[in-house]
Amino acid sequence: MEQARIVMRNLVNNIEKAIVGKRQMIERLVVALSCDSHVLIEDVPGVGKTTLVSALAKSIDGKFSRIQFTPDVMPSDITGFSMYNPKTNAFEYRSGAVMTHFLLADEINRTPPKTQSSLLEAMEEKSVSIDGHTYELPKPFMVMATQNPIEYLGTYPLPEAQIDRFIMKLSIGYPPFKDEINILRLYEQVKPIERLESVASCEDIIRLQQKVREVYIHDTILHYIVTLVSKTRNCDAFLLGASPRGSLYLSQAAKAWALYSGRTYVIPDDVKYVYLPVMAHRVLLRNEAKFEKITIEDVLNQSLEEVGIPTGDFNA
Repeated sequence: MEQARIVMRNLVNNIEKAIVGKRQMIERLVVALSCDSHVLIEDVPGVGKTTLVSALAKSIDGKFSRIQFTPDVMPSDITGFSMYNPKTNAFEYRSGAVMTHFLLADEINRTPPKTQSSLLEAMEEKSVSIDGHTYELPKPFMVMATQNPIEYLGTYPLPEAQIDRFIMKLSIGYPPFKDEINILRLYEQVKPIERLESVASCEDIIRLQQKVREVYIHDTILHYIVTLVSKTRNCDAFLLGASPRGSLYLSQAAKAWALYSGRTYVIPDDVKYVYLPVMAHRVLLRNEAKFEKITIEDVLNQSLEEVGIPTGDFNA
């Protein structure tokens, strides 16, 4: 467990060499990786979304692929395709961008839903099916998607089924004044990301993901998680509540944060810490609530206050 925690800490510290003043976002990205899941980063252009993702990929000795999503990108560009080889008199699989350890899906909402949906099987089953054949993806496998929230022209909303497969939706935000000055200094000579070296192997990440699964979570904490998620389904402000996958991801993220915090068991504070980034993109706000300027974060924070925090000994 301690070795797994060291791997997480090393990743965070290494990525922080290229991303200034955003340690919380970096930690959450590493938590998503530790859960063997995927992350959606939504923010305005120029705040470092692509740099953050690239820094994580460079910190791990694995294969990294990037695909720029545009309206003309085809599903076969992502999943691959079968091509007839006259020399062997057989069809051969030609891999697409998805055959990698870390896939950066840049501006994912700029491609039509048909192309977006080509990632569904890869994100859930960690495989792709082409012409009746199933091809396993490398391990570990992680999709890190970015999108810009304000450029609606030429964009396509992500389907709920795809959004639900991201364990977290993160927002980097503008840097504070002093941090922005530090960014200018950092980038004076050379881009810091070019100096990054890997601090973990793919085998380290696979072992880390296994250790996260071994973190103990008490039945009382599970009850607390399901109660929080159930409130989103019975809330008047929400048109759509979170699915059971939301409960599962909330449990996994709490385990990863507990491990990162140096514990082998989950406490309620772990659940509270990851609650908003795991849940906010899984619910839809009613128009009436939008007119009253109520935000998703407001409703979720109110749920945290209304649900009683469990007490007791949560260790195994």
